[in-house]
Amino acid sequence: MKFAKPLPSYLLQRYQGWHATTYTENKAWYRRLADEGQRPRAMVISCCDSRVHVTSIFGADTGEFFIHRNIANLVPPYEPDGLQHGTSATVEYAVTALKVAHLIVLGHSNCGGVAGCMSMCSGHAPELDEKTSFVGRWMDILRPGYAAIEHVEGEQERLRALEKKAVCVSLENLMTFPFIEEAVNNGTLSLHGLWTDIGEGSLEYYEAKDDKFLPV
Repeated sequence: MKFAKPLPSYLLQRYQGWHATTYTENKAWYRRLADEGQRPRAMVISCCDSRVHVTSIFGADTGEFFIHRNIANLVPPYEPDGLQHGTSATVEYAVTALKVAHLIVLGHSNCGGVAGCMSMCSGHAPELDEKTSFVGRWMDILRPGYAAIEHVEGEQERLRALEKKAVCVSLENLMTFPFIEEAVNNGTLSLHGLWTDIGEGSLEYYEAKDDKFLPV
């Protein structure tokens, strides 16, 4: 592959610094993880937004979380149609092979993907409606959520409501996977919905009984 280039110098320097400090000080732990394999207790599905740093939020160590990131932290419904489904494959591996006990969907404030969905669904982003738009077709997953928040007054309020609805849509879609439904029903897996405000550093959880997000 003649187009691949060496790492930029700033990333190379950061790696060398990590290897000389964090890795060297915890070498035995890293080698144990390599030899014995991973046993994460939880999987986190979060947005690929660079401002959302799951391990920092929870103070997690290497090997604690099985993490999958995509635009707007979305999970598609169960569709065994023979096509390639990166998110579905990751969920399947986490639940059936790694046997995680907790599956967390983490949404966040100022989500560009959710804002794009709102623009697309309201007719202000025709480029996302094009069949050739990968982002648009991915955000189709959230279209039912948009219909549910149209009554909310105020653009910023609607955006925040849709960000939280994205978490709920993903939780609902997770339950369409037979192996997840079975694990939830037999008590070996629990689903959790979270939303974080990037600027405030706050965290909210979805309370199913009241159908709303509450501060942790």
